[in-house]
Amino acid sequence: MIKIWSMKKNEDAAAKKKPKTSAAQIRVQKDLTELDLPSTMQTHFPDPNDLLNFTLTITPDEGMYKGGAFKFSFAINTNYPHDPPKVKCLQTIYHPNVDLEGNVCLNILREDWKPVLNLNSVMVGLQYLFLEPNADDPLNKEAAIEMSKNRDQFLSNVKSSMNGRNIKGVQYDKVSVS
Repeated sequence: MIKIWSMKKNEDAAAKKKPKTSAAQIRVQKDLTELDLPSTMQTHFPDPNDLLNFTLTITPDEGMYKGGAFKFSFAINTNYPHDPPKVKCLQTIYHPNVDLEGNVCLNILREDWKPVLNLNSVMVGLQYLFLEPNADDPLNKEAAIEMSKNRDQFLSNVKSSMNGRNIKGVQYDKVSVS
């Protein structure tokens, strides 16, 4: 009887040393195994043991942002999927739906988030912003106004900014890979 008791104590001690897997981690693991990313998107996990914090690089192969590599950080809290992931662009880019601090205006990251959505939905939504920027719901109002009023100048600004140039006093990061 004493031997069984000491084995039970050893099992309890081993269980305490092993960190518990949260519901968010389980859901993220499920989302990641179901990911079907195109060649234009790539995830990177700086710490392979931390699935709740990673980066996504989007390299559009068409549209006005073609030739750029745009890096986003994903921070997922323990209340996921009830709370959306926190997504930020890590570079300063010229885009109507991304402000100069890297905040992203994507409806499913805010008011339209539902727990049935997953990481794939967010990633596809981000890629879509590079194919079809939305001037009607901007975070960068100057870029949105330029896009609506003078599309040629907007396209010129996109290309210049992707090459790391300064536009109207703002220095943009070089994201052009070609």
